[in-house]
Parts: sequence; C-alpha cells; structure tokens
Amino acid sequence: MSEAQFRTAHDTMGEMQIPVEALWGASTQRAVENFPVSGQPVPLEVVHAHAMLKWAAATANEDTGVVDSEVADAIRRAADEVIDGRLDEHFPVDVFQTGSGTSTNMNVNEVVANRAKQLLGEELSSSKVHPNDHVNASQSSNDTFPTSVHVAVARVAKDETVPALQHLAATLREKSAAWAGVVKSGRTHLMDATPVTLGQEFGGYARQIELGVTRLERSLESVYELALGGTAVGTGLNCPPGFVDRVIGLLADRTGLPFREAEDHFEAQGSRDALVDVSGALKTIAISLIKIANDVRWMASGPRTGLYELQLPEIQPGSSIMPGKVNPVIPESVRQVAAQVIGNDAAVTVGGLSGELELNVMIPLMARNVIESERLLAAVSRVFVDKCLADTEPTDQGPQLVERSLMQVTALVPEIGYERSAALAKQAHKQGKTLREVALEDGVAEDTLDRVLDYQRMTEGGIL
Repeated sequence: MSEAQFRTAHDTMGEMQIPVEALWGASTQRAVENFPVSGQPVPLEVVHAHAMLKWAAATANEDTGVVDSEVADAIRRAADEVIDGRLDEHFPVDVFQTGSGTSTNMNVNEVVANRAKQLLGEELSSSKVHPNDHVNASQSSNDTFPTSVHVAVARVAKDETVPALQHLAATLREKSAAWAGVVKSGRTHLMDATPVTLGQEFGGYARQIELGVTRLERSLESVYELALGGTAVGTGLNCPPGFVDRVIGLLADRTGLPFREAEDHFEAQGSRDALVDVSGALKTIAISLIKIANDVRWMASGPRTGLYELQLPEIQPGSSIMPGKVNPVIPESVRQVAAQVIGNDAAVTVGGLSGELELNVMIPLMARNVIESERLLAAVSRVFVDKCLADTEPTDQGPQLVERSLMQVTALVPEIGYERSAALAKQAHKQGKTLREVALEDGVAEDTLDRVLDYQRMTEGGIL
C-alpha cells in the first residue's frame, strides 16, 4: 500500500501507521500487529455488548459532569452504530490477545471516539473526543471487558440458545405423545430387555433437554452480576458515585435482562467462575444431545440388517460408491457439535484456573468458547428438529421385534419363579420358538399367558 493509503495515529508509546479507511487508532493497530494468531476476531456479540456499555457510560458520565453533553451525545450515536453492526469491519483484533481484553476495550474506545469525531465534523486527529479521557472515562478494561462478556453471554443464551432448546424439547414432547402407543423392545447393554414405548423413550429425551434449559438458566443468575465499578483492581478507583447504578440500569433496560452490580468486585474481577458455570451447563446439554442423537441413529440403523425402528427423512445421498445408501447425517452433525462444545468447556475450565490475584487473564478465550458453544447448540438444535426429527416416523419393525424378544419372560417371574422363567427363555432361544410356545409346552396355563404377555401393559409397570 502507498503512503497515501495510511494515516498517522499515536498513543502513549508513539506513532503508528493506520489504514486510512480504518476507524481504529494506534493501540488497536499495535494489537493487530502483536497478535497475528488465529485470524479469528473477538466475537462480535462481545464487541456489540462493549459498545452498549460505552453508550450507557456516556450518559452516566454526562450525568456526573465527567463528560460534556455534546461529546456524550456523539459517543452515544457512534456507539449505536457499533451496536447495530454497521461498523463490524473495524474490529480486527485477534481473540487470542491480552488476557484482560484490554486490546478490544481500546479497539472499541478508538472506533467510538473516531466515529464520534466524524459525527461532530472533526478530523480524526482532533482531541475533541478522546478514547481514554472520554469514551473510557470512569472505567478500566479490567471491569468493562468482563462486564461486556457477561452481557454478551446472557444475550446469546436468552435470544438464541434457550429458544432453540425449547423448540427441540417441544418437538420431542410432541413425538412422545404421538408415539405413546408404539410398543417396542427396550434395550439395556444394547441387548433385548422388557418392552417400552417409543413415546416413553422420547419423553425421556424431552426431559433431558428441559432439564438442560433449567440448568442453563440457573447458571445465568451469576452471569447477571457485572464487574463494572471495580475499575483497575476491584477498589473502584476513579469511578464516581452513581456511575455504576446508572450504567447497569441502562444496560438492563436496553437488553431486558436483570443485570446487577457484583456483590464483591474482587470476586468479579479475580475469577471467572460464572463463565465456568455456564460452560458446564452447556456441556451437560451437549452430553444429552449425544445420547439422543446416538439413540436416534441406532433406532434408524438398517434398513434391512439393523434395528430400523425409525425412518429418518432422506435428505442427501449417503455414499459416493454405494448407490441408494442414505446415512443419519443430521444426528452425526449433532454429535460433532456436542464434541466441540465439550472441547470448548475444557478450554473454559483452564481459563477459569487462570485467575491470579486481582485479575483473570484468559477472558477473551473464555468468551470465545462460551459464545461459540451457545451458538453451536442453538443452531444444531434447530437443524436436528427441522431436518430430522420433524419428519421422522416409526416403522412396523419395533412392534414386530417385541414378539420375537424373549425378555418379556420377566413378567412371568412372579407367576412361576426366576429359574423356571430363565429356563423357558433359554429353551425358546435354542429351539427358535416363541416364549408363548415353550411356556404352553411346559404347562403354563394359556389364560395366565394371555394376562401376563400383554406388551402394552408391560410398559406401564407393576405386576400383571
């Protein structure tokens, strides 16, 4: 690029050359050059939340006389553009950066300040709006960045993850009700067991996801506590009275979420336990999804030589060499997402271990992984419903296999005892006969068998 394509900006370490079209400043440019690590910027959800914090801070600083009204109004207008996603290309800093998020805080400060200057008709070299003195007034990276991460995590959970999981749970409940009368063989250790209904199985899946939502929402309670007000080390140095209440009130009003000031600012800045808690809830949901997706693909296996109790929708060819083959690709996608979420949680756990003295220094990593897990689970839950579960139907195979199973002999135990029942099951298997046939031959009364070998009633429990 030619010199004409750059402008000069400075910070406390000196001058830097900035692409002329960029709204960021010298501190951001240093971070871009210092962290050419992953090519993945900080999640935009965090950037937008951080701009929302700057928007609210401008009002609080105006109220306390720290920033004059003209500058505060320009900061709010510029911050609104960031919040709305109109300036997304101006946030290039890699997510694997300074552990406190200082680079992103300065990126937002500089972009908001420079855009505010433009709105006021000032040159970018003007000091009319300063990234530190005005946009960052009454704040520190150490309290604002964790605050913005909490705001972002809570918003994604409430706007995306929870609704998608509720959609999945509702679909599983619908299937449970629709298939309440579809009797099939139960299986433990992947071996034949006493009968169940397909509806009972899907009811169990629905409950797993419902409990997952409850766990996630419960974990958000600690995320609603915000570190804002602790400034550099938790003492609140340079934070004027009334600032925190005003900012958090504005954030709560704008997001509709019950944010509140942290009860202890040393906890709020020295640890990131709330993010570890949320990640743990997301991991549990991922484990539930693995179980559900795995069961669905097992029950759909075949169609000629597997269980084939479910027919999944055919959405794409399954093989480049075997004509006509169709695979359970959506359950496979679900399981891969779940594996990624479990991996993300491992990284979040390590991040949570990195709270040294007055600051945790792995916040960007934790933010990236928690938000990715939230979004992945939201997306794949909707795909699971829309591309698979909605059009999945039971086959005749499940009810037919119940008749061939020998484990309904369990219902005979109260009538004839465990050992005689076991002998009948082994004899039926050896001779290739049904349990009813060998039981009649062994002298069990036909009316007893009619009463006991009622597969639908077996699924309801109790003694037949």
